[in-house]
Amino acid sequence: MRHSDGIALAFLAALAVASPLRAERPILAPVPAIDAAPGSKLETAIFAGGCYWGVEGVFSHVKGVHLAVSGFAGGPRDRKVDYERVSQGDTGFAESVRVTYDPRQVSYGTLLRIFFSVIADPTTLNYQGPDHGTQYRSALFPLNGEQDRAARAYLVQLGRSGLWEGPIVTRLERFTGFQDADDYHQNFLSKNPRHPYILRWDMPKLAALKTMFPALYRDRPSA
Repeated sequence: MRHSDGIALAFLAALAVASPLRAERPILAPVPAIDAAPGSKLETAIFAGGCYWGVEGVFSHVKGVHLAVSGFAGGPRDRKVDYERVSQGDTGFAESVRVTYDPRQVSYGTLLRIFFSVIADPTTLNYQGPDHGTQYRSALFPLNGEQDRAARAYLVQLGRSGLWEGPIVTRLERFTGFQDADDYHQNFLSKNPRHPYILRWDMPKLAALKTMFPALYRDRPSA
């Protein structure tokens, strides 16, 4: 771990301890009216919804998810970045997670529903929980026409549901590539379940997944 990254992680831990806030309130999002038809035995989807530790941590416990990888999406195609650079908030990249899943077990629409039910608040612009900046925006990066159609329809459906007080501000963005985060950011929740930030912000999301989607929850995370 680089010294500068260690400082950043220590700051997040201190923030978690000091903050009187808790994780976003889970809201059971509606069943998608339109879903994406699968095109292969394994599909990939990209989600951005605040700190990638929690996004990856929750998706890794969903049945049918083979792999969840933390990284960065949304910035210029040929620009190389890392955690330290993206954390400055001016790169155009967002902390994101690449989810590889079996559509015979869990559909893209169901992943969207889980994402907005227990992971990300679709009404907060450029922040989730204690993390503020464009790098923590809520965004979807469709990888094909089916995902694009399903994601657009679902954001409209969320807006019409009346479940949230504010307007839906989650962005639908063009996919320009995905860069993996450094190894010590991968599987962070499963490796550090007692980390103060994880306890404060992400374990409640995992508990909500188990409570709200028991048929899709698995105890053992994906690789």
